[in-house]
Amino acid sequence: MSELLDQYYELVLELVKEAGGLIKENISRQKTIMTKSCEVDLVTETDQLVEKLFMTKISARYPEHKFIGEENTSETNHKVELTDAPTWIIDPVDGTMNFVHTMPHSCISIALYVGKIPEIGIVYNPMLEQLFTARRGRGAFHNGAPIRVSGETDLKKALVMMELGTSRDPEKMNVVMENLKILTPQVHGMRALGSCALNMCMVALGAADVMQEVGIHIWDVAAGDLIVREAGGVCVDLAGGDFDPLSRRVLCASSAELAQQVAKLLVQYYPERD
Repeated sequence: MSELLDQYYELVLELVKEAGGLIKENISRQKTIMTKSCEVDLVTETDQLVEKLFMTKISARYPEHKFIGEENTSETNHKVELTDAPTWIIDPVDGTMNFVHTMPHSCISIALYVGKIPEIGIVYNPMLEQLFTARRGRGAFHNGAPIRVSGETDLKKALVMMELGTSRDPEKMNVVMENLKILTPQVHGMRALGSCALNMCMVALGAADVMQEVGIHIWDVAAGDLIVREAGGVCVDLAGGDFDPLSRRVLCASSAELAQQVAKLLVQYYPERD
């Protein structure tokens, strides 16, 4: 299996660079913008093109592999089914709203699960040339250099990443705003890049200490989860329990102690599962 995983990794790394070129090339061009679940849940032709590139070229080499892609899933409106088969989980442009506005915080997020266990995670922002990679048991890297979380345990010194998200459901928005009010006075600062995957990578890099979001999907978190954990951090449920990639809830932190401190403060919201 190790040799196969090496082959999978080499292939996907080539495809990530190719797809990143498409994103970088198209970010400043006129875009065809469509909506999905609501008027702020956007998709462009670049999202669709990048996802198709991964699916077509991986399938040509490994026809038995399965895919969970953001755009394919939204088009079919099917519930996500994660099996034991090798499965690529793809967000072709995480941070589409940023991409539409030409803000350079968008990325490809792709992970490989085998037997429902994450084996490969890659997050690539081609505009800023930020390449985050991880393989299970082999550590996490930024542009080829090893990275580690900050190890921060003091909430008052923690820089926290969080997002409003695309859902405008009133109950969900109330909870998000309440948590913003709860956390802001108790932490060092609050930040948002507009991309769940990049926010998670900031924790892995040691540039932030906590990341929490509700309403995201498995394609937003699958790669970031592995990168954070391989960098020595933790990913748990927002209530502090085990992380479930299909739950649409994630809390990452530089230490288990810090994660539990934050979890005890948060108002909980449980969206429909993927």
